[in-house]
Amino acid sequence: MFKAILYIIFVLLVSVSYSQRNEIDSLKMVLEMAPADSNKVNTLITLSSYFYRTSPSEAIRYGIIAQEIAEQINYAKGAGYAFKSIGMGHYFQGNYSDALLSWQEALITFQSIDFKDGESNMLNNLGAVYFNQGQDTKAIDYYLQSLKLAEEIGDRLRIATALVNIGGVYFNKSSTFDLAQSYYLQSLPISEELDDHEAIGTVTVNLGEIYLERGNRDSKNIDTALYYFDRALVAYQQSKGGNIPYALNSLGKAWAIKGDYKNAENYQKQAIELAKSNNARLEIAISLIGLGNTYKQFRKFNLAIEAYKEALDNAENINATYQIKESYEGLANCYAKLGIFNEAYKYQNLLTNIKDTLYNADLEKNMETATLNFEIERKQGQIVLLTKDKELQELDIRQQKTIRNAAAIVGILMLILAAGLFHRYRFTHKTNKIIAAEKERSDNLLLNILPEETAEELKQNGKATPKHYETVSVLFTDFKGFTKIAEKLTPQELVAELNHCFLEFDFIIDEFNLEKIKTIGDAYMCAGGIPIKNTTNPVDIVHAGLKIKEYMEHLKKVREEKGEDYWELRIGIHTGPVIAGVVGKNKFAYDIWGDAVNTASRMESSGVPGKVNISGTTYELVKDHFECTYRGKIQAKNKGEIDMYIVEGVKKEIHHLEAIEA
Repeated sequence: MFKAILYIIFVLLVSVSYSQRNEIDSLKMVLEMAPADSNKVNTLITLSSYFYRTSPSEAIRYGIIAQEIAEQINYAKGAGYAFKSIGMGHYFQGNYSDALLSWQEALITFQSIDFKDGESNMLNNLGAVYFNQGQDTKAIDYYLQSLKLAEEIGDRLRIATALVNIGGVYFNKSSTFDLAQSYYLQSLPISEELDDHEAIGTVTVNLGEIYLERGNRDSKNIDTALYYFDRALVAYQQSKGGNIPYALNSLGKAWAIKGDYKNAENYQKQAIELAKSNNARLEIAISLIGLGNTYKQFRKFNLAIEAYKEALDNAENINATYQIKESYEGLANCYAKLGIFNEAYKYQNLLTNIKDTLYNADLEKNMETATLNFEIERKQGQIVLLTKDKELQELDIRQQKTIRNAAAIVGILMLILAAGLFHRYRFTHKTNKIIAAEKERSDNLLLNILPEETAEELKQNGKATPKHYETVSVLFTDFKGFTKIAEKLTPQELVAELNHCFLEFDFIIDEFNLEKIKTIGDAYMCAGGIPIKNTTNPVDIVHAGLKIKEYMEHLKKVREEKGEDYWELRIGIHTGPVIAGVVGKNKFAYDIWGDAVNTASRMESSGVPGKVNISGTTYELVKDHFECTYRGKIQAKNKGEIDMYIVEGVKKEIHHLEAIEA
């Protein structure tokens, strides 16, 4: 799932024009002649902000100079913003511990002068760090505190910031999408009123992602997502910020879901080029992964592999672990689809290893946070000391030494205890991991045999109740002259040939939301409209039949060129009522029964090799979508004569049909 873009960067960064280098040079000249006053502090803070992305260490250096001068001249507000700048440098280095400490100092400094605008800003920033560390509860607590203060002082910018970031936390789970959407929609009109293009872009791209996640072949949701992504792109372009590639990549994803390959590829290539022009390696990797996913969806596996490999190079260059994981996953999948199993196995192993690395990183992060909280509490005590009179400080310092020594001892004991707990946790985790792996293996085996809904019912109740379906489309395939060709092959070659064809059939029926029922020898059977009812299954299954036919024609051409024997396929389809359920006790099997199944079998056996033969019933349901030729009638047991039609192809005006659940 896409992770919501946070608003932290847009609030924390000073807007930077394309003449940034000249401005930096001018500020440096001013600093050389400026006395140590509040203007010099503010200039240093502005200069620091220019280096957040490009050179975080420089940002920290200027921030420290500003903080030292601010404390010398007793300029508390400037000291608070200096601490903020130092924290920003650490944040962009990925050093969240020091970022938290710096922003905590800024918060306490702002609180000491009752500067609520600064307090609200720092509470939001602290929440963003905890959000990035996966601590949603703590993050939302800081965001809500920030929102409360912003509402007290009527700061519309801070209100919009807090609302969008609260939405970002709720966006993490699909079960709370409605809450996320509610907070985003509260933030949007405020951002528009402020004419804050970065904020508008952030809110609209996140709203678009919510609708994209909800899409699931629902054209209304996808169209709404496209609307929001278009708005985000315009807003980001007006702000001239660094997030334009996110909007372009999201547009590409949405067009890919709609089945528009050309638009999807175009937007994602734009995202890559723009990210490359800014040398933004993370955005380059994200955009390349998006393009790879599009190529994979449209079965352009070689192009997908190129995109994933380039993404991997960029991700490894900046150690972007999650993008490395996605690249491995894409490469393993594409090589498997191409039948290059040694490469698929290689990347699958790398994927498994990096998942373990991510798990260990999360564990270390949790331990680091526990120690960090202790450090923050100790640092807060030190900061409070700075606000006392010098006489009290001198008296307290002697006492503080004793307290620090005691705290150090307590800290060491805590670390020893944490280490012991860590070793115990690793042992427990290893055991639980083995148990979880076995459970996952058994669940995957069950899902490989049964539809997900049926498998869940079986696990919950110990049995699955047979169900009646009024409109189900059934497809049978059978190879012409199978026995004759099979006689020329070894058993191993025969099974390999069948497996090669049936694997491709599996990919095709998955694409059209169909359910595989079984294979019997060289026969293949699938159905649409089960176990989840829908009204589009007749059209879906004919699309699948045509695609299977195209695949077999391609295979025939390849074999003819090599002078090898080839198999021709008969395909038959009929639509009608069926009963579906699980049969057997020791070895479960999901199956369907009824006249519709028998009639579909007759359509196949009476069909023409290399053609899709459908019944008159199916024809009436799909005739507006496909060009068909009448074949005549066939006698069917207990049903009399049945009309048959050959499907010639898709009607030109029909491009795509979205599935609608009944």
